[in-house]
Amino acid sequence: MSTAALDTPTAQSRTATKQETPRSQENKPNWFARIVLGIVCLAWTVPTVGLLVTSFRPIDQINAGGWWSAILQPWNNTWGLQNYREVLGNNDMGAAFVNSIVVAIPATLIPIMFAAVAAYAFTFMQFKGRDTLFLVVVGLLVIPLQVAFVPMLQLFGRDGFDIIGQFVVVWLLHTGFGMPLAIYILRNYMATLPRTVIESAQIDGASHYQTFWRLIVPMSTPALASFAIFQFLWVWNDLFVALVFIGPGENAPITVAIQNNLLSQQGAGWN
Repeated sequence: MSTAALDTPTAQSRTATKQETPRSQENKPNWFARIVLGIVCLAWTVPTVGLLVTSFRPIDQINAGGWWSAILQPWNNTWGLQNYREVLGNNDMGAAFVNSIVVAIPATLIPIMFAAVAAYAFTFMQFKGRDTLFLVVVGLLVIPLQVAFVPMLQLFGRDGFDIIGQFVVVWLLHTGFGMPLAIYILRNYMATLPRTVIESAQIDGASHYQTFWRLIVPMSTPALASFAIFQFLWVWNDLFVALVFIGPGENAPITVAIQNNLLSQQGAGWN
């Protein structure tokens, strides 16, 4: 009896060791995946490094050799900030850069704010026609932006609110056309959140306002951040809406300023 009692823990320890071995192997770093990811990251970074190096070189040296030659032989190149002085001072790109920030930040935050509230209603509130209304909102994703340009010009032009050329018109347009995608992304994410947390808050007497701000918004941070990145990049790189509804002038964002101040028949002034 004593021998069996002594052998039992040993057998159990061996069984535990055998069961823990695969788990320990799963936790080992996959060096092949890390090497591949490192190569991909390097490939994405190299063009940016080339742009940075080129921006500090004069145009004649840029045309004479590639940016990699400047890195290999830095003493044979003339480095300076002349390109930055020219683009920020002589071409008013500094003011255009500020205008782009003024356009992009509100046009990113406003649709997120409204879409988060709408997604909460579509997910956690019961009302008549909820699913039908959500399908209508999702269906707006297929409507191209260009289709609404004529009625929007009439609405915001001289025959309407007369706000063409101001920042607010671009905020409204990007908010309206960004809302369907934002509601779709946030609603699908909120549907995956544990309903037990929401039900516990309701039992404790929390209102929809408290539940939304104290529970849903903190738990939805990944979805909110994802849409914010997409929306900011879309608004920042937009030329069509900015050109039609703001146009050249003191409120022109950087995309319009590049087209009007840097592009010409002689070249793009890309340096």
